[in-house]
Amino acid sequence: MLKKHGSVHRARDDDCVGHRKLCALPPSRHRGSGMSPLVVVESLVKEFPSSEGAARRAVDEVSFSVDEREIFGIVGESGSGKTTVARVLLHLTRPTSGRVTVAGIDPWNSTREERRRYHEVIQVVFQDPYSSMDPRMRVGAVVSEGLRSRRTHDRPVPTVTELLDLVGLPASYAGLYPHELSGGQRQRAAIARALAMGPQVLVADEPVSALDVSMRGQVLNLLTSLQVELGLTVIFISHDLGIVQQMCNRVAVMHLGRVVEMGNPVETFEHPTNSYTQQLVASVPRVPTS
Repeated sequence: MLKKHGSVHRARDDDCVGHRKLCALPPSRHRGSGMSPLVVVESLVKEFPSSEGAARRAVDEVSFSVDEREIFGIVGESGSGKTTVARVLLHLTRPTSGRVTVAGIDPWNSTREERRRYHEVIQVVFQDPYSSMDPRMRVGAVVSEGLRSRRTHDRPVPTVTELLDLVGLPASYAGLYPHELSGGQRQRAAIARALAMGPQVLVADEPVSALDVSMRGQVLNLLTSLQVELGLTVIFISHDLGIVQQMCNRVAVMHLGRVVEMGNPVETFEHPTNSYTQQLVASVPRVPTS
């Protein structure tokens, strides 16, 4: 585990109290018996217009499924299409063709009520938490956004204090502004905001790449603990093969909009069969094996 960072401006990372009350959010109730996939992506295509006239295909016939309580990694260099896949899943970018479903709901072919439920089922933690927060809002108000939007009450609805405690932030931080937190603390607050909706699926899009090296281990450990305790399904997007190998149950390698290899991360990275995956692994000085 990486060593903790020392003091930072205003708030300090050593003020983080640890996620003591994981019971504040009971494990999510997933559909099915655990045998059917929770997330299904079928023949997904996304094209964007280009200056040359012909459409640029950012995602090209991508298919995969993610089981309940699985951490599924998507890796690839910049421009590989991994974030575009995430944006389609998050109902932010309409696909050109193909289909995505989460908990049996296709957000692009659904009723208003089904779409509302979809947005509760799947939530996201972005790479840069500061850009996704209103700097004029205090942390407590940022976290409570999800609570105000939540309409499904089949489980107890946590308070802002419980959510902050869940991610290792003192209750007093609810009164601070985002700029008064360190990068690691802002990412914890972003995770709390995502959990406020009571999601089954959490998309983590490069969640630690903008953090200091000393903070990355803490946030990754937090995500791992929350995934286990809350029964979350996580789609973990990263360019860091070492982190993906340690975090994920399975991984899909993307290149030029296509999935070129998929499987167990250890097997995929130690014995790659695709030439692009081989190049990707060779570019990394060392991929951890434990």
